[in-house]
Amino acid sequence: MSAAQNGLQILPLTQIPMVAAGDDLVAMVGDSMRQQEIRFEDDDIVVIAQKIVSKAEDRIVRLVDVQPSDSACDLAREVNKDARLVELILRESQAVVRTAPGVIIVRHKLGLVCANAGIDQSNIDHGDAQLALLLPEDPDNSARKLRAGLEVSSGRSLGVIICDSINRPWRLGTVGVAIGCDGVKALDDRRGQGDIFGRTLVTTMSNVADSVATAASLVMGETTEKVPCVVVRGVTAASNGATAADCNRPVEEDLFLK
Repeated sequence: MSAAQNGLQILPLTQIPMVAAGDDLVAMVGDSMRQQEIRFEDDDIVVIAQKIVSKAEDRIVRLVDVQPSDSACDLAREVNKDARLVELILRESQAVVRTAPGVIIVRHKLGLVCANAGIDQSNIDHGDAQLALLLPEDPDNSARKLRAGLEVSSGRSLGVIICDSINRPWRLGTVGVAIGCDGVKALDDRRGQGDIFGRTLVTTMSNVADSVATAASLVMGETTEKVPCVVVRGVTAASNGATAADCNRPVEEDLFLK
């Protein structure tokens, strides 16, 4: 993976309106590109916020419709959270990894280790009911569909990354992470190659998808920026078939969360 000689560019798409269930994200991205007079180039990577993908895929749940189980109620009392929200967290998870007051760390059904199963309640119009937004059911498949539509509409060869924010052990603050991708070399495995002095690399594997997602998140923001999509230009990262799911460390290799 490398950047082109003219450097890395991150182009924000600022004309995407609020997204609702069933909206056509391909059309919305295309409309924003036209309004801003931006044209796709081959090898552009479209980074799309998980939140608008989840909204378009109708992954919003009304908490009033959630009946918490006994185990959810017990855990909710332990961590001081709404039992209905805890129930959703448990439904979306393979296992609970760690808990503390106000915190539930889980291994999501998608293989991600994250807080609250990635469920979010921010930047949602709750109206007269409390809502919760779940992650897409299959974000890699969502990325494939978006890429196919964008390539047809643009006539260009593109990559797509669905980006979410995540906290990391031992580090403060969130960074962007790819939870879905297509047309991008998600992992760049350099093991077996030589360094600049000819020494064989043993463990070097670059996470291209997460690196692009983190760079994009600097422009997309986390609060009131209203930039749910950017075009990243200047990254040479043609797909090698790996997906965002392939970036998850296997449980048997995890030294900290077994």
